Amino acid sequence: MGSSFGRLFRIATWGESHGGGLGVTIDGCPPGLPLTEADLQAELDRRRPGQSVLTTPRDEPDTCEILSGTFEGRTLGTPIAVLVRNKDARPAAYAEFSRIYRPSHADYTYQAKYGFRTWLGGGRASARETVGRVAAGAVAKKVLAHHHPVEILAWVDRVQDLQAEVEPTAVTPAQVEANPVRCPDAAVAARMAERIERARKDGDSLGGVVRCVARGVPPGLGDPVFDKLDADLAKALMSLPACKGVEVGSGFAGTYLTGATHNDPFYMEGERVRTRTNRSGGIQGGISNGEDILVAAAFKPTATIGTPQETVDEDGNAVTLKAKGRHDPCVLPRAVPIVEAMVALVLCDHLLRQRAQRGWED
Repeated sequence: MGSSFGRLFRIATWGESHGGGLGVTIDGCPPGLPLTEADLQAELDRRRPGQSVLTTPRDEPDTCEILSGTFEGRTLGTPIAVLVRNKDARPAAYAEFSRIYRPSHADYTYQAKYGFRTWLGGGRASARETVGRVAAGAVAKKVLAHHHPVEILAWVDRVQDLQAEVEPTAVTPAQVEANPVRCPDAAVAARMAERIERARKDGDSLGGVVRCVARGVPPGLGDPVFDKLDADLAKALMSLPACKGVEVGSGFAGTYLTGATHNDPFYMEGERVRTRTNRSGGIQGGISNGEDILVAAAFKPTATIGTPQETVDEDGNAVTLKAKGRHDPCVLPRAVPIVEAMVALVLCDHLLRQRAQRGWED
């Protein structure tokens, strides 16, 4: 159903934001891959709450436990189950909202679908669900790195109208992790941090764009028509909480160009076919061409804010809601490792599908 993703490298996440814990089951990971909890923890630490004043103060260590699928530090080829226990859940903080539909949350739509809902935080709609995705993404990165020198790197490219000035092909992990905003443009990052902090103090929130590059992806990944690589990337990113738009390559900006200026000319670099530009974002006809894969995800402002808002309760009565609880004034800094995880899951799945079709060809 709706909690699983992938074909050959398949994951299913489970758990709620204020339940006993969350996690993921990973099926299709090849055997013999070196894998320990430390490999997962490094990525989970980048996603965890309470990292700085720019994020939610919820204090979760997000310590992971691998329950199955490994032995003596290597994968068995059987399903890998990962658990992260909730340590700082405070369900009582949401009791007074149990019958109120919070604006731009999933309260009303979940009730419309299932006939009832959990009012403890966002339940499955909470961004806390992404714990399992990030853990699975860490495994996917290991699979990719084992067979190809693939590097997946995301960063905060824009907060509201504050735009980073960087060259995507040159951004480094050190630049991204150099500040709590995770923006590689240090000067703009400082202004972003000030803007986010101001929104937090005002009881408001901000949105923006996370950009991602995948380097070293071999040509040939992706399938024609419905399983195009860019189509699967778009679905993966659009499945993230608060994501409202996805671009591949030039995206919407490409609509301002002509074919003569937008096309990527081919040339030979030794024995390798290359393109002089990369407006296609590394994908043509739904299949990777060996250039850097470039995607961007737009995230709306966080729905939970401290400013009073008009809404209704389950009986249709008008209510003024002033939300409480702990939330991110801007989801972007913590969305960075989540975007990387989803891109890794798609690329890993398509790499295994290519292997099944053609074998390991370099």
